[in-house]
Amino acid sequence: IFSSNRYIILSTKLKLKKGIYREIKSKMEEYSNWRKEHQPSEYPSAGSTFKRGNDFITAKLIDECGLKGYKIGGAEVSTKHAGFIVNKGNAKAKDILNLVKYISDKVYEKFGKRIELEVQVIGENLEN
Repeated sequence: IFSSNRYIILSTKLKLKKGIYREIKSKMEEYSNWRKEHQPSEYPSAGSTFKRGNDFITAKLIDECGLKGYKIGGAEVSTKHAGFIVNKGNAKAKDILNLVKYISDKVYEKFGKRIELEVQVIGENLEN
């Protein structure tokens, strides 16, 4: 409801359950280690770029298109996880958006699947 109506969340309340400190800390470390191993945290990014499809894993299709490491300007398909676009040096919005389009087109050409963005693009002047 928030994104489709362009609402902005200004505050929230969370209801948390008490837990056992050691178990919570252990789970947090497990999740953190998994992310470090599987996701590209060594370069700036907006996080996971594409949504998972209903009947496919988008990152797998991107990888099968041979796009890991493919660059446009400073934007690159992560070599660690194909579902992430990373900034390898001064990437501009247009670099990222052009890379998103290129990836989407290649996945559609090879697999006939339309992929969707996980991130929301806002703004109008994307020349810079």
